[in-house]
Amino acid sequence: MMRRVEHHASLSGSVRVPGDKSASHRAVMLSALASGESTIEGLSPGLDVAATSMIMEQLGACRRDIGDVVVVEGPPPGLHHSDRPLWCGNSGTTMRLVSGIVSCLEGSHRLEGDTSLSKRPMDRVAVPLGLMGSSVTGEGPRVTPPLTIVGNTSLRGIDYHVPTASAQVKSAILLAGLFAEGPTTVHEGVRTRTTTEDMLRLAGVAVSSQSVDDGRRVTLTPGRPLAHAWRVPTDPSQAAFFCVLGLIHPHADIEVVDVENSPERTGFVGVLQRMGADLVERPGASGVTLRARSSALQATEIHAAEIPSVDEVPVLSVAAAAASGVSAFRDMGELRLKESDRFEGSMALARLLGCRVWSEGDDFFIEGLVTADAFSSFAINAGLDHRIVMSSAVAGGAGHGCDIDGSDTVSSSYPGFFDDVARLR
Repeated sequence: MMRRVEHHASLSGSVRVPGDKSASHRAVMLSALASGESTIEGLSPGLDVAATSMIMEQLGACRRDIGDVVVVEGPPPGLHHSDRPLWCGNSGTTMRLVSGIVSCLEGSHRLEGDTSLSKRPMDRVAVPLGLMGSSVTGEGPRVTPPLTIVGNTSLRGIDYHVPTASAQVKSAILLAGLFAEGPTTVHEGVRTRTTTEDMLRLAGVAVSSQSVDDGRRVTLTPGRPLAHAWRVPTDPSQAAFFCVLGLIHPHADIEVVDVENSPERTGFVGVLQRMGADLVERPGASGVTLRARSSALQATEIHAAEIPSVDEVPVLSVAAAAASGVSAFRDMGELRLKESDRFEGSMALARLLGCRVWSEGDDFFIEGLVTADAFSSFAINAGLDHRIVMSSAVAGGAGHGCDIDGSDTVSSSYPGFFDDVARLR
């Protein structure tokens, strides 16, 4: 689907972005793994979380929607094998976390995804899950989907050092560890989001975390989660789009309300403030409100460790394009393994805006144009990547408009994105 995004003279108002995708996936999974009824408020409406929900139903859970509340009932005997393939759509989170769950379910499980997901490496989960006693096979040495996973009801706990920072890999191991023999410990050299550990504790699972140098050690004691009443916070990575839009648009004052504010999720705020952004955090009852007003931004150096998931890098590239000076994005190789090659995609978007852009190894550099008013109007193919869609829309809305081919991909995480942008005009 092709969509035209126009520039508007001024933007103002408040936005409440959807429920956090990370927490939504995990709320559905932990509810399905528990015995009895759990309730979920604020569940993400995107297709990625819908894929997780459908898989949990295939494995034996029951879902009912009562108004804005989702009720998930886990089967008393526990989840079971499905004869049909488990369709993960475009969601890497779904595939990696479900891999951990089905590793401890008897039978052979087939996990499939769309064209984009089928290019993403799954060796990162295949290796530790194999060490625990299951078998995960896919295409080629990087174990790309479709995956075949042979479950093992006698998994063993492991002590595992994650080679590359990934909350998804950590989560897959911990979910498999719920039904393993003996404790499971995951060491990460860079602290990633703690959503899984925090939610496991709320579900009554014994999980301990300890800071080690710049990283973290997480140890889980096996045990079935308990049913819980979940309230999903809003998604910080979605808030980032509106923050950048408010900062680089020449006449804007935008508030994003009730944003989940754990430090592993809001690294983009510090980056933007370091760039000179008029971006203010105001604590609230359920997170923080972020107020972004038109600002003159200065270039900065951004390290992947500041934003462990690197999800906000595409829109930070747009901020860099509107800044004065050369911004450096360091150690960004992980971007190449997302829904699309976001390393190349972020650079390509900045080039379309008129910036001088280059790369050196896993670093890339953007020489800003000082203001979004200097952006070129552009057309882009988003390549089945929702974050490239939204980053392009931010650039076009703050600059001189754009045409986005594949804009419907935004439905994977934020179906109402364009409506929310329109309400600010």
